Amino acid sequence: MGKKNSLTLFFIIISLFTSQASYAGGIVVGRTRVIYDADKREASLSVKNNSESNPFLIQSWVDADGEKKRGPFIITPPLFRLNAQQETNLRISYNGTSLPADRESVFYVNVKAIPSTPKNTKNELKLVVNTRIKLFYRPTTLSGKSFEAPKMLTFTRNNGHLIIKNPSPYHVVFSSLSIGPTFLKEVAMIAPLSQLDVVLPANTSGNSVKWDAINDYGGTTERYEKPL
Repeated sequence: MGKKNSLTLFFIIISLFTSQASYAGGIVVGRTRVIYDADKREASLSVKNNSESNPFLIQSWVDADGEKKRGPFIITPPLFRLNAQQETNLRISYNGTSLPADRESVFYVNVKAIPSTPKNTKNELKLVVNTRIKLFYRPTTLSGKSFEAPKMLTFTRNNGHLIIKNPSPYHVVFSSLSIGPTFLKEVAMIAPLSQLDVVLPANTSGNSVKWDAINDYGGTTERYEKPL
């Protein structure tokens, strides 16, 4: 293949990627997390097709992190067509499977957007986009408030390790976590009533830890700091 033909093929491929990425980007999920209060019959999540003309097939389900099995929640409708400029609400209901009553449980809502294929179209690259957000099942008997959980964390530095303890019954999702100038980007979340043992980079310096977290609404809490 000549140089000119190679360049032409390259730009065709780039064009396909650009057009289909924009195509798939028309689906917008209304929130970054779902809080499922145990005393409610269901929770909802909006899904909107911002595309001007392209319909999508929307498939949704709930799973547990790192597991192939579905979580104890039913999403209605599980599979449907969403036309351009339309919006609908997914209804999420709990099926009653036993879950801990003394702490939150976390699952993941998946919303897969499958673009339509026009008739008589050949050799088209389609990008299927799966949006995955956290679902927190929150029992009614939990002590304290979820917004108090981030400031309750404790941190201990010991022989190149950072021990993080969460005494609250709520998950804490970090927006940022750092010791001095070193950001610990690999630490995403700590489960309720648990601890994390984080191996620090060799060049970590500083005598205090700073962190903030993501709240129930997807915003960021105030920034906290504690000495080590």
